[in-house]
Amino acid sequence: MKIRYFSDTDTALIEFSNVPIVETKEISENLYIDLDEKGNLVSMTIEHAKEKAGISEVSFLQMEKSVA
Repeated sequence: MKIRYFSDTDTALIEFSNVPIVETKEISENLYIDLDEKGNLVSMTIEHAKEKAGISEVSFLQMEKSVA
């Protein structure tokens, strides 16, 4: 997964895979998702990312499989 932030437009692009996009759906005024031919999520675009998604506060935490 890649997260790209474009400060000039305050847009965040979150890429989950690099397969070809066949459809883009508008989820809300500031959120768009891109889908592949099977309807799987390829990427997500967030407009006004600082305000709407708190992009300046992004962190990554990888959870390890717990041993039972």
